[in-house]
Amino acid sequence: MFSLQGKKAVVTGGGSGIGQAIAITLAKQGAVVHIIEQTAAHAEATVEQILANGNQCFSYGCDVAEQEIVIKTFCQIGSIDILINNAGIAHIGKADTTAEADFDRVMKVNVKGVYNCLFAAIPQLRLAGGGVIVNMASIASNIGLPDRFVYSAAKGAVKAMTMSVAKDYLHEHIRCNSISPARVHTPFVDGFLEKNYPDQIPEMFEKLSKTQPIGRMGKPEEIAALALFLCSDEAGFITGCDYPIDGGFTTLNN
Repeated sequence: MFSLQGKKAVVTGGGSGIGQAIAITLAKQGAVVHIIEQTAAHAEATVEQILANGNQCFSYGCDVAEQEIVIKTFCQIGSIDILINNAGIAHIGKADTTAEADFDRVMKVNVKGVYNCLFAAIPQLRLAGGGVIVNMASIASNIGLPDRFVYSAAKGAVKAMTMSVAKDYLHEHIRCNSISPARVHTPFVDGFLEKNYPDQIPEMFEKLSKTQPIGRMGKPEEIAALALFLCSDEAGFITGCDYPIDGGFTTLNN
């Protein structure tokens, strides 16, 4: 089950965290993985790990916010079967504490970056006779989170784009779904704690973990397993759906 033998997958932001876990998981299941990162060096560790496991992997330095570069990169990759739109950045702030420059930066990467990759990837999916798109949204697209104003707005847009693409390309055999994680233990979380709570890291880690009713943060590998399922033939009847993977956050956090 869940074999991706003979499939060609693109993972944006595959150099670390959730993107890295997805890239490694898809490669283990037989996909030839193409990682898009801001610089090729950011993807180096992931590429090395995949190659060491005896699987195929390639990397490209590409700013997803720059459409011309994105189009050139996807043309270089050629026909594909899978797109994982994972690249994104975070921001902490309310409506009246989010600077215009930060608003523009998050929207440029998290919204325009997803659009640019969809724009460039869909013609390549057509060449393969169809395929699968998985966009990384967030529980912030479904519920209100404190101090996540522009991040929530951007992820809401990602969820909306997912539904639009699922509708528009249904008859071209292109499926499109999104994944909405709660807090996942990635290098971003570690960096956030080190920067903001250098003297309280263990306590704050525990506090953040317990915001999920299940009592811990998610693991990147758990998000990757869901992405694998959605990319597989076993999920061939699924499109236009958003999947919360949140330790009960959206339904049990009363």
